[in-house]
Amino acid sequence: MHARDVHDAHGSDAAGSRARGSGTRGTDGRDADGRGTDGRDADGRGTDGRDADGRGTDGRDADGRGTDGRDADGRDGWTAVVDLIERVVGEDDLLPSVVAGVRTLVREVSVLPPADIAGHTRALLAAATRAVAARRGPTEAELSFVAELGVTRARQGVPIEAVLGAVHVAERTIWARAREVAAAHGVPADRLLDARELYDDWSEAVRARLITAHRATETGRTLPAVDREADLVRRLLEGGSAAALAAAEAGLPAGGGLWVAVARPRDTLPSAVHEQPRAHAPALVALVDGLLVGVLTRVPAPSVSSDGAVAGLAGPAGPEELGAVRRLAVAALGAAETAGRTGLVHIAEVAAPAALADRADLAAVLLDRHRPARSALGANARTVAHAVCAWLEADRDVAAAAAALFVHPNTVRNRVQRFADVTGIDPHGTFGGVNAWWLCRMWLMND
Repeated sequence: MHARDVHDAHGSDAAGSRARGSGTRGTDGRDADGRGTDGRDADGRGTDGRDADGRGTDGRDADGRGTDGRDADGRDGWTAVVDLIERVVGEDDLLPSVVAGVRTLVREVSVLPPADIAGHTRALLAAATRAVAARRGPTEAELSFVAELGVTRARQGVPIEAVLGAVHVAERTIWARAREVAAAHGVPADRLLDARELYDDWSEAVRARLITAHRATETGRTLPAVDREADLVRRLLEGGSAAALAAAEAGLPAGGGLWVAVARPRDTLPSAVHEQPRAHAPALVALVDGLLVGVLTRVPAPSVSSDGAVAGLAGPAGPEELGAVRRLAVAALGAAETAGRTGLVHIAEVAAPAALADRADLAAVLLDRHRPARSALGANARTVAHAVCAWLEADRDVAAAAAALFVHPNTVRNRVQRFADVTGIDPHGTFGGVNAWWLCRMWLMND
């Protein structure tokens, strides 16, 4: 660049500065603060330091969110809303406050037990929170729960207007609390409004089902009343979202730690085992499909029944998994009975016999393969099978097996050897012992 060019360039800058300094804009169109006619500086930022999209120098908007919609902690806007709602719903004083408000403001509901109101309110809160978190409408399980609430209130003689009034009081309390603390937890007002609108959509569908069920009950188009505890147990055993709602209603832990105990009905069940679930309150016990089923909240202490009673146990698990846990408890009961166990038996203690009992197809193959051996034993098949099972279940202790069968030890040895001869199974080996035990149990069960 020539000296004259340098002089002209500096001269132009000086002239521009002098022009801006005198209250006018320079040749680049910017004022003395370097701002153009749109009020923005050379970097496109306004007087508040934000660009045309409202973002500061750190790339975040006025709510502190980046271009990906997440705040400084990496949470998106909706996660923050869900966290807020869960925090509000989980506050220790919220539920008592809601129940007190409902009983004070809705006279027809005030006659109901506080535990009744609290249980249904807790379940509704849990369902609403799940729906808002997933940004969806009500599931069929949630609608079924609401329908049962409508049926229950109708049978209690509570008018539908009072039921809706109670729901409104609960809603108002919760959302008022959420508004109070939203700003402190970084949730902008518009985002909270989005959540409230989504909740209102969910609530509208829920309210319609509630009204329908209540009116149907009033006109006598429903089944007779059922025991609430038995109803809760059945819903828990369904698993999935229906179980989660039932757990919330019953006040059971939502995060896990639930056990299922299964036993035969009371007429064959000694009181010591029958009352076992009650010793671990809060718990629910009911007769379901011919079996006594208990949903427990603590690990039951190991027990041995002196009168031969037995109960199957499985868990722990969360409410949504209780359907599968119940099946394991039933399997534990059957396996414990087969193995001659007594008391409360966890499925892990009888996993092998439970697995064998679950494979009827393999049992049939085993029986068919050794049908000639069964015929060869003839009338002695049962005594031989008893001896083999007793010997294996006594860890191959001949003396212990003989004492259990009230026979001479040589008799046990002879019968075990006779079994090995006719079947070709070596019961002294690990897998041969499994096959021998399984086959003999099948012979005894089918005899």
